Amino acid sequence: MVQIGYTMMGEQRGPRELVTDLVRAEEAGFDFSVASDHSFPWLDEQGHSPYVWSVLGAAAQATDRIPLMTYVTCPTMRYHPAVVAQKAATVQLLSQGRFRLGLGSGENLNEHIATAAWPPADVRQAMLVEAVEIIRELFAGGYVNHRGRHFQVESARLWDVPDRSPPIGIAVSGPPSCRIAGELADLVIAVEPERELVEAFDRHGGAGKPRVGQLPVCHDRDRDAAVARAHAEFRWFGGGWKVNSELPGPASFAAASRFVRPEDVAAAIPCGDDVETFVDAVRPYVEAGFTEVALVQVGGQSQRPFLDWAETALLPALREL
Repeated sequence: MVQIGYTMMGEQRGPRELVTDLVRAEEAGFDFSVASDHSFPWLDEQGHSPYVWSVLGAAAQATDRIPLMTYVTCPTMRYHPAVVAQKAATVQLLSQGRFRLGLGSGENLNEHIATAAWPPADVRQAMLVEAVEIIRELFAGGYVNHRGRHFQVESARLWDVPDRSPPIGIAVSGPPSCRIAGELADLVIAVEPERELVEAFDRHGGAGKPRVGQLPVCHDRDRDAAVARAHAEFRWFGGGWKVNSELPGPASFAAASRFVRPEDVAAAIPCGDDVETFVDAVRPYVEAGFTEVALVQVGGQSQRPFLDWAETALLPALREL
């Protein structure tokens, strides 16, 4: 049975509200949670971007059961991999073993604040590989010295190391990233229900490991209101990962999506309150071999109604998948 997760989407919600929403998601019965790690929202209309690691620390204390995960952190530009290792180990301790570290090669939207030039994809992926090696070595305990092509580490050590290291997930969008994930990751992360990604992950060593997908949804009793909200805040989504990773800021996403119509968004994102429409949107992930799907409810102010509806209507229906 596929596990259904809840997304703490910091681009559309403040830090206290994110924690409150997660407490309610745990009560509602969601199986796990993921949290975005951004320095900018995708669009100005979303209006938020708190520091996710502080939010995760608060969430670990406010909840009892629900697993936590970054979806995803780039451990190469804004953050040095040694700093990511320390943050991840700390959240794992605070959550008593409920944390998974989702990693990716980064998005210009967030990483540009700490780099003068945005590297090409192959360089970003090479940096990610080196970063994962450093993080795993630090998780193992002891002092770490590293002199690599992209990173230097001098006598680093984690002084608070969890008994169980956080599992590492790697985000994929094509063959090179699937190879990296298959060889280095404990689970794979994707935002599109493509069987080819899962199969490539399996070929490179990922067989039997969790596969985590993500799906935006927009619940509202008024479907027209849901479509309007999804268009206002999520019209950027259709650009695809390869485009979205390159754009430098909200103004760029607004310009890139200026010709996207509400009906285009409604064709890609389930809107309204028809349970079967939402189930049908999750089904392609299940058929592609994903074991977990995290839902993103579009709209900061709409989280509580969505969570109430999910508890009574949506989650029971999705359990039948």
